[in-house]
Amino acid sequence: MSVWLRRTLIGLGALIVVTGAAYYWFIVESRMPSDAAFALDIGEIRRMVAAVPGDKPASVEVELVGAFSFPATAIVAGDGWGSRDMPVYSFRLVYPDTSIVVDTALNEELGQGNLVSFDADAYARMQAAITSASLIVITHEHMDHIGGLTVHPDLEAVLPSTKLTREQVDHPERSVPARFPEGALDGYQPLEYERYSVIAPGVALIKSPGHTPGSQMVYVQKANGDELLLIGDVAWHYRNIEVLRERARLVTQFFLKEDRTAVFGQLAALYNLNQAEPDIGIVPGHDSGVVDGLLESGVLVAGFSSTE
Repeated sequence: MSVWLRRTLIGLGALIVVTGAAYYWFIVESRMPSDAAFALDIGEIRRMVAAVPGDKPASVEVELVGAFSFPATAIVAGDGWGSRDMPVYSFRLVYPDTSIVVDTALNEELGQGNLVSFDADAYARMQAAITSASLIVITHEHMDHIGGLTVHPDLEAVLPSTKLTREQVDHPERSVPARFPEGALDGYQPLEYERYSVIAPGVALIKSPGHTPGSQMVYVQKANGDELLLIGDVAWHYRNIEVLRERARLVTQFFLKEDRTAVFGQLAALYNLNQAEPDIGIVPGHDSGVVDGLLESGVLVAGFSSTE
């Protein structure tokens, strides 16, 4: 074998090894870090909620506003390159005489051509619900959760009802391309809390930084006793929790800029919660299978009812 051929083969072998290692590291590897931890005390949350008097939500409605489509491995590292739907939802907690909107989806313009579907009627119902809501809560500051709020036609009127957290206000770069109009948040007083915060009868926020600095989960206890945990994008699909695997590192490191260790701790806490309390409906941000199952069981109601 000639020296030239030997060197060429060695070079190709090294390239294959490096490429394979990089592929595994950025696309497949998703082991739980040894220092991943997150405290989720459902007993304490229930005690805090029980201490606040008043009618709890009679129903929880959901609007499917649109959908993206991602490769499976982007959602759960190592799951292959087949396409998976990423529906975009907004939720409405309905009380006897008021309502709370959780997450505000996005419009077609913010989707920048990446949406594979968009329901203009659902978006219009969601915007009307924002206008009439007593509270508006955002699970985190990404465009497909906060975008509908940033482009609301009467933002000045709805901001007093909006409970953006300090972290969500302080990290507008995480919302791009969604942006609040210049000066819209001048003088705005964001919500600040340490761990849990009860914001209405039957509703508590759970601080969960990791996916974004302002990430939080929303615990809901309905009047009939049903419990939901709207986890935003701690997990995109429930499979993240089932198999305790994060999104591909290529996605979390270069696009989302996540704190992977923090998210892994939250996935483990949610896994343990489900083992201990399987009747709590854990709702990831973009999982149609979970939402459809809760619709079928009657825990969720399809579509926002009239806000008139």
